[in-house]
Amino acid sequence: MESGQAQAASPHGGSAEESVQDTSPTGRTPDTAGNTTNKVENNTAHTNLTLLLIEDDPAGSPIVPDMLDQAGKPIRVRTARNLTEAGRLLTDDVHCILLDLALPAPGHADSEDELAVLRHVLELAPRHAVLALTASGDAERGAEAVRVGAQDYLFRDELDGRLLSRAIRYAVERKRSESAERRLAEGRLRAQENRRLERGLLPTPLLEGSPLRFAARYRPGRSRALLGGDFYDVVRTPDGTVHAMIGDVCGHGPDEAALGVELRIAWRALTLAGLCGDQLLGTLQQVLEHERADDEIFATLCTVDIAPDGRRAGLCLAGHPSPLLARPGKPARLLPYDNNGPALGLLPGARWPRMQVELGAEWSLMLYTDGLIEGHIGQGRERLGQDGMTEMVRRQIAEGLRGEQLLRAAVNEVRDLNGGELTDDVAVLLLDRVP
Repeated sequence: MESGQAQAASPHGGSAEESVQDTSPTGRTPDTAGNTTNKVENNTAHTNLTLLLIEDDPAGSPIVPDMLDQAGKPIRVRTARNLTEAGRLLTDDVHCILLDLALPAPGHADSEDELAVLRHVLELAPRHAVLALTASGDAERGAEAVRVGAQDYLFRDELDGRLLSRAIRYAVERKRSESAERRLAEGRLRAQENRRLERGLLPTPLLEGSPLRFAARYRPGRSRALLGGDFYDVVRTPDGTVHAMIGDVCGHGPDEAALGVELRIAWRALTLAGLCGDQLLGTLQQVLEHERADDEIFATLCTVDIAPDGRRAGLCLAGHPSPLLARPGKPARLLPYDNNGPALGLLPGARWPRMQVELGAEWSLMLYTDGLIEGHIGQGRERLGQDGMTEMVRRQIAEGLRGEQLLRAAVNEVRDLNGGELTDDVAVLLLDRVP
């Protein structure tokens, strides 16, 4: 009930009372807080606060509603004579609890714990501000109450309306501030955990024993994410063959990122188990069909397997852009796209032909996702495309850029041409063979 009395059963046969007090200050009490006092009072000046008073004998102690009658702002008071009544009156519109520490502790509490009743109330009301009421001169117990979790403590025999009103408002603001700081800290912790998790899901190339050099750039389209729907991996099998893969799950959310990780891990496991080409892609399609959240989800993929001598490679394309091959004395060019197969997840029973590609003695092979070629050029609708990307990389190679520097320059220029950050995920990897 918002005025008058709220009835609740009591073991003592009493009732829980609620009254509304209109209080207004009669003057400013000097204090060392200065402007801070005014700021806190102003923050709650227009808030109708509700106080839950928990005392075992309200009639025999200072009458809180009468005290607040002089203090200034409307404060609604509910009175509970025991913890059972307090539990019934503790609703979401209660802002602060004034707890008498002399209240008998719950039956299951440690009899030697002087703050057992406070611990019980804090557990009962974790989101509410709590003021501890203790005997005059028992400052040590009051300070311990604050250490346990109360916002402040007050001496029972020194209460007056202005002090109590201000203490209530301070406690409410302090609890709000503590709750906001806790939520902020929890959010930061979750963000840090998510970033550590995403870093752990990024691939670690397995190239031990290979003379090939490797570089990669990865930029997810989602704001503040480390992982997107694009994925890549490189492994060397015991026979000396280097297998590289890059793929793109359609979509840009966390579900697509998770599916990309699953496909990458499956690709690595299947490759290390000896699968290659059409057989490997067919098995990956089965993985995608079982793991995707929607039947319309598909993934493009490009795989290459480079022979142990490094001079030739097998190429499989599943609806994915063709890699770029650069060799000394020759312009960079796209590898053939004639015998590509469909994206994974589109056609049941599809086949993916494996093409043989001659690489030569010295070369650079760049695999990329469509985020690198679908950015706009300036303010118009024209996109960079594969031809524009090829010309850009040719120029950058002519300028002497190689490896990580080449990839960084390529991604940065594509972003600059787009006039800002790219909305799509971008993954690029580069394999170099230098005799």
